[in-house]
Amino acid sequence: MTDPIEKLREYGYELPAPKAPVASYVPVNRSGNLLYVSGQLSSNENGVVQGLLGDNMNVVQGGNAAELCAVNILAQIEHTAGVPLHEIKKIVKLTVLVASTSDFFEQHLVANGASDLLVNVLGDKGKHARAAFGVAALPMGAAVEIEAVVEV
Repeated sequence: MTDPIEKLREYGYELPAPKAPVASYVPVNRSGNLLYVSGQLSSNENGVVQGLLGDNMNVVQGGNAAELCAVNILAQIEHTAGVPLHEIKKIVKLTVLVASTSDFFEQHLVANGASDLLVNVLGDKGKHARAAFGVAALPMGAAVEIEAVVEV
């Protein structure tokens, strides 16, 4: 399998420095061989990607925001937990929160942005269970927030 960092570059991303917590929590909590990665916002070097699906964002833009969340999850795994990406055994589960209007029903398609990136970067290790749902608002106005359970 190709190195995950190289696959990430093929996707157009460099692994960023991990984002610091914005409230009272730790970004990653390890229990045995499981990492619980706190919700990562749709953010990049320019700040938080804000928006509301069904209002000022479409599914493609939402999927791109979800990709950013996945990249930030990988950054937390490698930099905060100190686990090189090639040592990931399995992305066990993602929980995807999508800021959306009450008449937007495509949260699952937005979540595909993160799911597809993880599978493309990690191969079969990136296949996971998932929940995706809409919420009225997310911290800092983020369009998407994703938490992960990862086996290492």
